[in-house]
Amino acid sequence: MLSVWSLPMPLTAREVEPALSSWSQLDGGTARLVNHSENQTFQIDTASQGSFMLRVHRTGYQSRASIESELIWLLALRRDTTLVIPEPVPGHDGQLLQAFSTDRGERLAVLFRHVPGREPTPDSNLGDLFVTLGGYAATMHNHVTTWQRPATFQRQVWQAATILDADGPWGDWRVAPGVNETNRPVLDRLDSALWRRLAEYGTGPDRYGLIHADMRLGNLLVDGDRVTLIDFDDCGFCWFTYDFAAAISFHETNPAIPALKAAWLDGYRSVRPLSAEDVAAIDSMVMLRRMALLAWIGSHAETRLAEQHMRGFADGTAQLAERYLRGAIWP
Repeated sequence: MLSVWSLPMPLTAREVEPALSSWSQLDGGTARLVNHSENQTFQIDTASQGSFMLRVHRTGYQSRASIESELIWLLALRRDTTLVIPEPVPGHDGQLLQAFSTDRGERLAVLFRHVPGREPTPDSNLGDLFVTLGGYAATMHNHVTTWQRPATFQRQVWQAATILDADGPWGDWRVAPGVNETNRPVLDRLDSALWRRLAEYGTGPDRYGLIHADMRLGNLLVDGDRVTLIDFDDCGFCWFTYDFAAAISFHETNPAIPALKAAWLDGYRSVRPLSAEDVAAIDSMVMLRRMALLAWIGSHAETRLAEQHMRGFADGTAQLAERYLRGAIWP
C-alpha cells in the first residue's frame, strides 16, 4: 500500500502521452512537466489549439468522487460568480475527469485551458493583490453559504484532527525536519492551545464551510490587472479565515505580513462582513496552517517547494508559536 506520507516517483512526459488521446484538442500535442507537488502538472502545447495544462493526480491522495466534487464546485463558481478561475475541458466522452494507463497503474487526469500570467513573488508589491485575494475569498464564502451541494459531494475536512494528529493526510509535524528537543516543547504547547481555541471558536455556518484552502502565491497567476486563482485540489471544509492563512503560506515571518493582513481584510469586508471574533481567530488559523506546512515539508521533502523552505522552518514556527501563546503573532 502506498504510504500517505510519501510521494511516488513522478511520471515523465513520455508516460503521460497516453492521456492526451482522451481530448481531441490535444492531437499532436507535446507534454512538458511544469510542477510536481501533490500532483503533477504538465503543459501541453499544440500547433492548432494552443496550450493546455494537464493535472495528473497522485495515486492515493484524492478519490475519484473527491476530484469530481472539486470540479462540480469549480463549474458552479464559474457559472455563479465573476471569479477568474481556470476552465476545465471535457474529454471525448464529455467527462472532465479522465483515466489513463501507465506501466505503474491507472492514473486520473484533468485538463484545463492555459491561463496567461506569472506567479507573484514575496518581494513584489503585494498590497493590491491581497485586497483582490480578500475579495475572492469572500466571494467564494458567500457562494458556499447559499449553494446547494449535490448529495454525493465529498471533500476533505481541514480541522485540528486532520492537521495536528500524527496520521493526518500531510503527515506528522512531530517528525518534520528541524523539530528537536529545543523547539518541541513550545510546539507541543501550541498544538494543545490550537485544539482548545478552535473548539471554542466553533464551526457555525457563518464561519465554517467549503473553502479553497490553498490560496498561496504559488496558486496565483497575475497578468496585468487580471488575477487567476488556480489549483482547487485541496479545497475542503474549514474555517473561512483559513483562506488568509493559506495566502501567506511559507512567509508567515515576513515583516510585511501585518500590512498584507490589513489589505486582505479590506478586500474581504468589501464583499462580506467579518465579526471581531472572526478577525481574532485569524492568528489561530495562521498557526494551524503553519503546523500543516511543517508536516507537509516532512512528508514531501523531495519536492522543490519543500527543499526551498525546509531550512529553519521548524524554528520559525516555534518563534511564531511563542508570540501566539503570549497573546498575538503580530503587534
